[in-house]
Amino acid sequence: MSDDHGDVTGAMTFIFEAGVLKRAARTGWWFAGVKHPESIAEHSFRTALVGMMLAAMEGADPARVSMMCVLHDTQETRITDIPHIARRYLTAAPNTAVTADQVAACPPAVADTITAAVTEYEAQETLEAVVARDADKLECLVQAVEYRHQGFDNVQRWIDSSRAALKTASAQRLADAALAGQPLAWLTSPSSQVERS
Repeated sequence: MSDDHGDVTGAMTFIFEAGVLKRAARTGWWFAGVKHPESIAEHSFRTALVGMMLAAMEGADPARVSMMCVLHDTQETRITDIPHIARRYLTAAPNTAVTADQVAACPPAVADTITAAVTEYEAQETLEAVVARDADKLECLVQAVEYRHQGFDNVQRWIDSSRAALKTASAQRLADAALAGQPLAWLTSPSSQVERS
């Protein structure tokens, strides 16, 4: 076997590790009374979708933003989703250090791609990184709005902190639309009323 086989095994190991995010809860929602909150992977999926849209609206690279959004919480397989209040008492390794360990056995091209995206996101020095962070905050706000519509009344602090963290005009406009909207309005919109023959 060549060294490439080891590289492929390392890549598959990272893929398996990322699967943990499908089972790991976004724990902060427990404080709002949400017994079975969204998973980290569910959050990351919609963050990537929001990021793609925000990138288009802000003139950033949608593919680059989406990639950063997919990867922005992958470190939580190892450090878990630490609720905001817990960060006063706990110090986790930097996300870039966690990512370096996660991809150490991957093929160099894969490791370099993932490491560069996480480093860019954490540095917040490019438009794409700013848009990706806005997507993360906006997705949290949208989730809070959905939970509020489901009867969870203790979500206003998530709405307020997420809204205050938004940097781009497009994210702020989308936040206003989310706050004014109804999560299930799309079910009764004219475009969803398809005639059946």
